[in-house]
Amino acid sequence: MPDNYDAIVVGSGISGGWAAKELTEHGLKTIVLEAGRPIDPAVDYVEHVMPYEKRYRGMGDRNRLQRYQPIQSQCGACDEYAGKFFVNDLDNPYSTPEGKPFSWIRGRQVGGKSIMWGRCVFRWSDLDYEANAKEGVAVDWPLRYKDVAPWWSYVEKFVGIQGRHEGLAQLPDGEFLKPWPMNAAEQKGREVLLTKFGGERVITNMRLAVLTEDHLGRQKCHLCGNCYRGCVTLSYFSSLNATLPAARKTGNLTLRPFSVVHSVIYDPSTRKATGVRVVDSNTKEMFDVKAKVIFLCAAALESTRILLNSATAEFPKGLGNSSGELGHNLMDHIMGGGATGELPWAKDRREVGRRPDAIYVPRFRNVKTKHPDFQRGYGFEGRAERAGWERGAEMAGFGAGFKKSLIGDLGPWEMSFDGFGEMLPRHENYIEIDPHLVDAWGIPALRIHCAYSDNELKMQNDMVVTATEMLEAMGAKNIRTFKENNAPGLVIHETGTARMGRDPKTSVLNSHNQMWDVQNVFMTDGACMTSTANQNPSITYMALTARAVDYAVGQMKRRQL
Repeated sequence: MPDNYDAIVVGSGISGGWAAKELTEHGLKTIVLEAGRPIDPAVDYVEHVMPYEKRYRGMGDRNRLQRYQPIQSQCGACDEYAGKFFVNDLDNPYSTPEGKPFSWIRGRQVGGKSIMWGRCVFRWSDLDYEANAKEGVAVDWPLRYKDVAPWWSYVEKFVGIQGRHEGLAQLPDGEFLKPWPMNAAEQKGREVLLTKFGGERVITNMRLAVLTEDHLGRQKCHLCGNCYRGCVTLSYFSSLNATLPAARKTGNLTLRPFSVVHSVIYDPSTRKATGVRVVDSNTKEMFDVKAKVIFLCAAALESTRILLNSATAEFPKGLGNSSGELGHNLMDHIMGGGATGELPWAKDRREVGRRPDAIYVPRFRNVKTKHPDFQRGYGFEGRAERAGWERGAEMAGFGAGFKKSLIGDLGPWEMSFDGFGEMLPRHENYIEIDPHLVDAWGIPALRIHCAYSDNELKMQNDMVVTATEMLEAMGAKNIRTFKENNAPGLVIHETGTARMGRDPKTSVLNSHNQMWDVQNVFMTDGACMTSTANQNPSITYMALTARAVDYAVGQMKRRQL
């Protein structure tokens, strides 16, 4: 393997896959360094494996999970089928202050977390991009909707996204494939809310990176419903299924798994990075890889950890940290507020198939009128479904008669709304290097300081209120509210720590995801975010990555990098 390339991409997930595709398609010899192992879909994708084929019948070895993955197993997808896609917590430690837990969910393999992500994709609007400036929070985004819109369109056309056009200013429409039809209960719920809330609260299809028709050589979804376990038909988007194969076709890609990046190598005489220092995860040997341009795409906290571990005499608190903002302004979303209720009017209907879809209620708080208790807003994810035979796992009963009753007498239809809200960027939520802790490869680990503020907690309270209002409007019975006490991180939308901005004195990156201080280093994963909106962020990472590569290649052609 040569040690000199045109471009280095650190990480092979959502952002890294897009960086690899775009860089190689522009003709750059590119190496992708992935900390984890390669994935063989024929072996590792297990969406069609039945419970009786698993040792613990799909319920998992709880002792093993508790020992090796106590943090990762807080995510429901870390089960007996897909637990292998999540890291070993003993090998990948981090610390938090007492009373401030943070659940850092990670996937280290070729494809990263794009293998088991939720696939929800939403554009932002200027309501989101302008909020910091209008409210005097943190710093202003150096972007607006018009800057990112063509790049959302570009990536959406490649990804393949099912969705319904709604014409909502706060949730712009995109380039959609045909949506799955809602089931009868969801469709009626949509009609009721449109009438009773004057069009303010809208039930629409979840916008998902799952194919409803054949697309660019990938097959449409066959409705097995186990997306997080893998997808042999390549129907859901991941870097393993789509962007990395596209990069490989160019002949310009080198993919090296088992490569844990320790730090960026900086040359103070040129004020540029010359490459990265890497630890082979199998042999523990350290080696350097050199390149003209570097894209850090290892996920928000890992990319910033690399920079913090790259401190120099000029940048003693982390490479490129002249602003003092590197590591600060950590955000996640807040979830776990909502309600569930029974829909008695739908009892004569049943649904066939396992549609990997959900419903979505876009943000309606602080859109046209200001809420007195909190800033920003939230959306609801949910679905209407009828309990089938699986409910028997939690019911008393035995024998043929019991089994027959589960099939012949279906349970009630229920509708659920679960809120996902915006977390404000705050300087006091930050990460730093823990001076006493290293990972399995001897690399200094993180200490994470993060907590929700009153603003997020008041928003969570409101989720419960409005979810109940919607169910009551639908005539739901037996409404049960919930408000969970989840730690930040568990939504798995961690962002910030190397924010974009207009001024190098208050931000780490410029409007093209380029480091102010080290101009041949770009960060296009969640670290770059200046605020977090309430929408799932991955499609924005993809768009920003494609946009940043276009800019970087232009700079290289003009010999300005």
